[in-house]
Amino acid sequence: MSLSAIMGVMAEKTLHDRFYNARNDSSLVVIEGFHPLKHAIRFGAELLEVVSPNLDELTALQSEYAPDITSKFKNLVTAIPEDVFKKLAPVRPPTGVMAIARRPVIDLAALLADPAPVPVVLLENPRNLFNVGAAVRAAAAAGAAGVVNTGNLDPWKPAALTSGVGLQFAMPVARLETLPKCDRPLVAVDLGGDTLPDFQIPDRALLAFGTERQGLSQELLDAADHRVSIPMENGVSSLNLATSVAIVLYHWKLSQ
Repeated sequence: MSLSAIMGVMAEKTLHDRFYNARNDSSLVVIEGFHPLKHAIRFGAELLEVVSPNLDELTALQSEYAPDITSKFKNLVTAIPEDVFKKLAPVRPPTGVMAIARRPVIDLAALLADPAPVPVVLLENPRNLFNVGAAVRAAAAAGAAGVVNTGNLDPWKPAALTSGVGLQFAMPVARLETLPKCDRPLVAVDLGGDTLPDFQIPDRALLAFGTERQGLSQELLDAADHRVSIPMENGVSSLNLATSVAIVLYHWKLSQ
């Protein structure tokens, strides 16, 4: 093997190791695909590395879908071979770009203590990263103050970033070990609650959503200051998590 070939193999292994290690480093996040990357750039993410096998196609995507980031996007991406790119993720992102970014440091105490009247979304023990990301996307669109979840799912994993199109960078998003203790009014979204159209969401609400299968825990329901339900047709017992988040947040938003 020639020296240049040896150097190429070493560079490929080093790149692969950087992405592999980033997936297991709690201070970093791996971004897979253009749409989460565009929001990461738009909302000021600290990008450590961006790679793509086709700069022309990527530039065309950027020009069409995010012309506002042109000045930040220029000279940001390193071209790598397609066969190397495919090895950096379990599934190749169809938009042909991946990145490593610094994970934002979230001050949970400051988020929960913020006196602004805007609600915070609480996802209790969600079971699917794609649902978590979609809930973050809905919360960002509606202008929530942040999203926190309990349980073992990390809302910054690539799957959640993909379904959240990188909007984790738009507001505080973090995982908690247990239910947060704060002075925000706790509003439990629960089938047994008051119907949503008749309910005025209080300022600074902590809006709690459970899983589709099990709903909220009895511990959280017992701690809730209010319970509210989303009207549904007879025989329909649940909604997708992100759909529920969107409905409740837009009820709040449209009442402002």
